[in-house]
Amino acid sequence: MSVLWLAFRDTTPVGHFTSGGGHDEFMAAYRQAMRDLPEPDATLDLRTGFGLVRMYRFDGADPARAPIVLLPGRAAASPMWAGNLSSLLRLRTVYTVDLLGEPGASIQNRPIESDADQARWLHEALTQMPEPGVHLLGVSIGGWTAMNLAIRQPEKIESVILLDPVMTFADLSLGAILRSIPVSVRQAPRSWRDGFNSWTANGAPVEDVPVAQMIESGMKNYVLKLPGPTRFSTRQLASVDKPVLVVMAGASVMHDSAAAARFAEENLKRGTVLTYEGASHAVNGEQPDRIATDVGRFLR
Repeated sequence: MSVLWLAFRDTTPVGHFTSGGGHDEFMAAYRQAMRDLPEPDATLDLRTGFGLVRMYRFDGADPARAPIVLLPGRAAASPMWAGNLSSLLRLRTVYTVDLLGEPGASIQNRPIESDADQARWLHEALTQMPEPGVHLLGVSIGGWTAMNLAIRQPEKIESVILLDPVMTFADLSLGAILRSIPVSVRQAPRSWRDGFNSWTANGAPVEDVPVAQMIESGMKNYVLKLPGPTRFSTRQLASVDKPVLVVMAGASVMHDSAAAARFAEENLKRGTVLTYEGASHAVNGEQPDRIATDVGRFLR
């Protein structure tokens, strides 16, 4: 048995698609989901020490002001923001990012081994943007990624906006941990992955939703080689000297939202904490206009 395990275990040190066919299947779903977004005004491939980072720029209102940079959730990539772009573009120019080491159009070519590495690749990408400063907006693991950068390399950041961020102000719920285990097995049936994605959205159907189909394909065809995110200490959170807007989803299954909101209020030096009662972890798609209104007020 040990010999068989050695023969079939994945020893590649960077995130990758399991096969050419798997890559083609995912990219077909990615392109289909991208059709729900407006045509990007620019496509950027930014070279970092950890790989090539794909960004899309969408020109919006007030181009002289710092743009909003969107960081997606796990396996979601840029297409997940289809429902948010129209309202956010009324505020600022918007960039979307495909997270490095996740399924998407970014390409990892060096191991990411720590939280510091996670901050380093994003900082290197942001410093290649022409604007002197940006507002980071992240959802779920993208929220953790934004806060991780604000803690470790905040030079380019003007503010941070977090939508139901995981492992930032509260640990994952036991339900999230247990339900994620079977869907991490690539040979698991599609119904398990669809069921997990629907569960995170509090039962919303996902079978015929293009971005959900893309996420399911990424979960099946892409091997993550990323360290698990580390929960931030009170000292780390208190060290952030940037304005932070936190939107917790009151009905999120991923964590105890009420406890997370309290923890954020107690430990952020310049924090504004809101709770959307009844919202699921998929809050960005459920309440895009409310988010844009609160983000606009925050930026003003």
